[in-house]
Amino acid sequence: MRTAYAVLGSGPILVIPPGGTTTIEWYLGETAAQEKFCKALAEHRTLVLYDRHGCGLSDRNRKTFTSEDDMLDLDAVVEAVGGGPIDLFGISWGGNPAMAYAVREPRRVGKLVLYGTYADGGRRDEQNWARVLAMNALRRVDPAAYYRAEATNYFPGGADPEMFRSLVRMLRDAASDEMAMKLQDVSFDNQAVLARVATPTLVLHRRGDMVCPFHWGQYLSRQLTNVQFVPLEGDAHFPWVGDSESVLMPTLEFLTGEARRIRAAPPDSSGTAVMLFTDIASSTELTEQMGDARFRDASRALDKGLREAIRDAGGAAIDGKLLGDGVLATFPSAAQAIDGARRCLQLSTASQLGLHIGLHAGDVIREDNNVHGGAVNIASRICGLSAPGEVLVSATVRELARTSAGVTFGDRGAHALKGIEDAVRVYDVRWGD
Repeated sequence: MRTAYAVLGSGPILVIPPGGTTTIEWYLGETAAQEKFCKALAEHRTLVLYDRHGCGLSDRNRKTFTSEDDMLDLDAVVEAVGGGPIDLFGISWGGNPAMAYAVREPRRVGKLVLYGTYADGGRRDEQNWARVLAMNALRRVDPAAYYRAEATNYFPGGADPEMFRSLVRMLRDAASDEMAMKLQDVSFDNQAVLARVATPTLVLHRRGDMVCPFHWGQYLSRQLTNVQFVPLEGDAHFPWVGDSESVLMPTLEFLTGEARRIRAAPPDSSGTAVMLFTDIASSTELTEQMGDARFRDASRALDKGLREAIRDAGGAAIDGKLLGDGVLATFPSAAQAIDGARRCLQLSTASQLGLHIGLHAGDVIREDNNVHGGAVNIASRICGLSAPGEVLVSATVRELARTSAGVTFGDRGAHALKGIEDAVRVYDVRWGD
């Protein structure tokens, strides 16, 4: 068996297991962003990367597909570079062998960094696993369409064209389609061993990651015993996309033991957000029909469910905004906001309390767990235009989400909104089901 690996830099050894069916070549220089990220690590560490069997330059004739085979890959590379001690940086799927190896070889592993990863292959998340199976079905009938669709999934907020083309090439060339799907079925059930990971561990996870949802990182941080958890802003799955410094800085500070200078967002800041407004439809009439106590209990239960649904979709409810029967939330991407709106609609249907829902994106001012600005007002007004059971979005949200949210939009025309000088064109969101 032949395992290809690459070494660059100097100093203590940092091994990055493959993040799935990836290649050394892709990590080290397919785009300037990847090359810059790896070189930054190599300035402080001897960086070691390798190709899984069946991928890249490693043996393409893999016959067995078990987690133990992947552990043998990692062990062979560690032996080849001196046998330890090493640090491990598990990115995406690569976090699985990294965690398992830290438990199996605690004397060899000094520190463990986990970025955008998970504990059990995502199979316990039914929605995620259904997506994986659907994508595999597409891969069998139309591989080219699969490569483009999967690449889009990794960049929900949009991607640099060079980065997008790079990912499509890697998905196409890293392994045969048959090999890639067999490798995808390799599952590390690290649930049983998480509490045995004694290695000091840093968990990094972006709030808007749609490939590995944020709550997976939160789960890891709760189960590991010697852990630091750093939540990151953004929605890109790969660490070198977007604000790569937010990944590099805490990683290097953790590995080198230097005084921590992990950046936190200032309490008062501004920036762009996608806003979702909800409001219970005809609440006064419903109170009369249901009675005060019954309506109060139903609305409180719905409010709790909406906030959980918003969080699960990658958003954050704004507690500082008092809205009566409504909820305001912000999302890092339009696709996540639309997913959040869909979840809210499902809860509304189950509760028999109708919802108005509106979405808009624009610059906001954040202060004391609140958001202010003209864009917030527009989102509120769009919410008021919607009928119960539908979602209306602004043209801005439509443009951001038209290629990433998996929905279509119906033009509902331009509307004059109270307090807004120019008419605002709105669209209804249409799901395939």
